[in-house]
Amino acid sequence: MNRRQFLKSLGFGLSLGSLNLNSELTKRIKASPPKRKLPHIMIIMADDMGIGDLSCYNPDSLIPTPNMDRVAAEGLRFIDAHSPAALCTPTRYSLLTGRYSWRTRLKRGVLMPYEPPLIEPSRMTLASLLRKREYGTYYIGKWHLGLKWTTKDGSKAENFYTQGNPFQVDENIQWRIDFTKPVEGGPTCLGFDYFFGTAGCSSSDPPYCFIENDELLQVPSRMSKEEWRGLPGFIPGPMADDWSEEEIDVVFAQQAKKVIDTHLRKHRNRPLFLILSTNSPHVPWLVPDFIKGKSKEGPRGDLVVLVDWVVGEIDAHLKKRGIKEDTLLIITSDNGARKGANGHKSSLDFRGFKGDIWEGGHRVPFIVRWPGKVKPGGVSKELISLVDLLATFAALIGEPLPDNAGEDSWNILPAFFGNPEGRSLHEALVFQDRNGHLAIRQGKWKFIAPNEKMPQGELYDLENDRGEKFDLRAKYPEIANKLKSLLDEYRQRGFSRPLKKKLINSDE
Repeated sequence: MNRRQFLKSLGFGLSLGSLNLNSELTKRIKASPPKRKLPHIMIIMADDMGIGDLSCYNPDSLIPTPNMDRVAAEGLRFIDAHSPAALCTPTRYSLLTGRYSWRTRLKRGVLMPYEPPLIEPSRMTLASLLRKREYGTYYIGKWHLGLKWTTKDGSKAENFYTQGNPFQVDENIQWRIDFTKPVEGGPTCLGFDYFFGTAGCSSSDPPYCFIENDELLQVPSRMSKEEWRGLPGFIPGPMADDWSEEEIDVVFAQQAKKVIDTHLRKHRNRPLFLILSTNSPHVPWLVPDFIKGKSKEGPRGDLVVLVDWVVGEIDAHLKKRGIKEDTLLIITSDNGARKGANGHKSSLDFRGFKGDIWEGGHRVPFIVRWPGKVKPGGVSKELISLVDLLATFAALIGEPLPDNAGEDSWNILPAFFGNPEGRSLHEALVFQDRNGHLAIRQGKWKFIAPNEKMPQGELYDLENDRGEKFDLRAKYPEIANKLKSLLDEYRQRGFSRPLKKKLINSDE
């Protein structure tokens, strides 16, 4: 079955009118006109794509990425950009809320299948912020921030799995869930007008089906294929009849283009905000036929090529619809890569990979293109994090952040324009690994907080030792102590950015 046949077989999202956009958007648009012309904003975020995967970051990459390379040439490439965590759920929380995930109930790891929402409904998100300026807000792709499920027998779906037992649970327990009932607490409860995607990691977390807004498009009717059992990271579970592991991102790209079309047809004069969160190159690395063998790195590398294909599809569509010049496009990843194969350096020469506190766990590609605003062909050494996008977009649209939102988000908009004032845009940044260990970065110094493996903590000079080979804590104890104290202060007071009023620690 080719891509066109597969998409037709799904029977959804094939006509512009079929998109069930939230009527609230139409009501808001009728209520007030836009204050001034604002750019469309798009974020394409890959899953586990490393800084060494893209050719524009790594000339020796075994993976061809011509579309992302072209966007980088037309925009600005950051070389010291970071995810706030080395795993997906905590990064996605921080991206949307401007707040570190370790301030929530999730102190380590990621959300497991059927866990409840991590973002409280009252919290400001990128989407609810941008709705203040009449943006149409859309989320396509992997969610992995929790949903509330209804069970047939009244049991709690959130108790089915824990981080310690995902492969030991009897998968048949999942049939207690009533998949005909709507889910709650998802994107449309958090400021998004429309959602199309999956509950968790699209290719490895059940249920294996697409969700539109709060409804499952196909009710799972059978268990996932037996031949997928034992694949890296794959959790068996209920699956829709026509589910295809290989075509997930093809469907996401198709839906993203249809969302753009529908928005332009219905709300041509209103700005659009779209997050496209790809599944690739996440495990278990099942590659669509038209991408197989496109890289020299293997199946994981082929899926990076698939991400590049998605970027190319969306970019071509922006041009086709005449909005490329009016769109601020960001391409990034939710955390560092897994180790590359065949000698491919997915983390360049940085130490560590996905899940690690080392740079390879959280230093990510970050490309910004904004025609007429961001100078093309630039490279920025500015230290930034995905947690900064809330404050940055607030500055872009002229909406001040209240003290109870974006507690860890700093405005990095000046960095898009070369930071003409030359001042540091952060006091410091904090990173989290898979085990909940934290590190703090200030300028060239990175301090890894004491933990069971590093009782005294470790200090690195990233300007002269970006491979984190030489612990300088003993040589510069005053710097280590200063950074430790600052991290302790951030943890205790509940925020890291300047606020109008002091907050009491509000850890959940």
